[in-house]
Amino acid sequence: MKLAIVTAYPPSKVTLNEYAYHLVKHFRQHQSITEIILLTDKTEGAKDIAFTEDGCTVTVNECWSFNSYTNIINVTKAINATQPDAVLFNMQFMKFGDKKIAAALGLMLPLVCKLKGIPNIVLLHNILEEVDLGSAGFTTNRLMQKVYGFIGTSLTKLILQSDTVAVTMQKYVTILEEKYKANNVKLIPHGTFEISNTQPDYTIPEGPMQVMTFGKFGTYKKVEAMIEAVEMVRASTGLDLEVVIAGTDNPNVPGYLAQVEENYKHVPKVRFTGYVEEHEVPTLFHESAVVVFPYTSTTGSSGVLHQAGSYGKAVVMPDLGDLALLVKDEGYLGEFFDPNSVSSLALAIENIVTNEAYRIALGKTNYQAATAYPMSKISNMYVNTFSTIIADKAIKNKVEFDSTAA
Repeated sequence: MKLAIVTAYPPSKVTLNEYAYHLVKHFRQHQSITEIILLTDKTEGAKDIAFTEDGCTVTVNECWSFNSYTNIINVTKAINATQPDAVLFNMQFMKFGDKKIAAALGLMLPLVCKLKGIPNIVLLHNILEEVDLGSAGFTTNRLMQKVYGFIGTSLTKLILQSDTVAVTMQKYVTILEEKYKANNVKLIPHGTFEISNTQPDYTIPEGPMQVMTFGKFGTYKKVEAMIEAVEMVRASTGLDLEVVIAGTDNPNVPGYLAQVEENYKHVPKVRFTGYVEEHEVPTLFHESAVVVFPYTSTTGSSGVLHQAGSYGKAVVMPDLGDLALLVKDEGYLGEFFDPNSVSSLALAIENIVTNEAYRIALGKTNYQAATAYPMSKISNMYVNTFSTIIADKAIKNKVEFDSTAA
């Protein structure tokens, strides 16, 4: 199978690029895939395709840009030129831009593939029915939220024209089937990026205990409360704690982290790492005592939670929305906090950093949850789904040919 994947890809700063990297890493090792064509966004640096494992050829075609109105044309041209056997779209609603028209035009690409008869799957990481539009940085205006809701419903109907829409949570399957009467939605879990063949080392380095968060910040992911909570834990326990804020600004909020760094420059031991390269991720997690999710809302399954689990880390999470549901469904454990209360967050962090046995127990549980869905298993699910789509199309075409011939 010659597989094209439409996605952002490292070193891209567009969301879901890390997920694409790990999908590709495992797809290329699958015996039924002969070539992978990455139809990616344009970046200044070279795409990271230097894999060490044996696998098929990976080629890169940088054919789209964030917020470009011509993405639908350029990606279609790239598909026509490369002639893939199947296309996978790694998507969420703001994938192709944060401007309404640019985003909408990009989301029409699965329909283009459907009309061209190319087997395709949309991996949809979130659905607008489950997004808090205000907290996620879309709009706080109630009238505009209704407008976004209408647009989101219309775009979802377009996306559902794909052969299969894969979502990462059972709740999403239920909503799409009930609201849209869809019969082509399939649950394929998020999966865990990297899983060691041996149990993680649950010890942490000497020196300050690192309280880490990882992501793109400024919309529903805000770090001020985390910094203030760690200050409270320092005061109440006397522990030597370091705040590690790993990642970059959300594209919707440029300059957010720089402003936070300026506002909290008086607070000791707060480290901003900036963009984290793929090879730096293991060290980032290994050195952390606890991983914090300072979210005010959620927009789908959390890649960072799965990463934390794969490295055997204790986590602190807000008790809200899809994140709490995911924890229940997939067997993760952590300390929950009220996202509107800094003292609640401080207590959750304190409960972990003051109790080594509890920290390790949480880490072990999360590692077991993470190992249930390695990316090798997830990639197999996609390959099997493509095989079913291709077989169904072949049968349909044969029936149509036979009826025409008769």
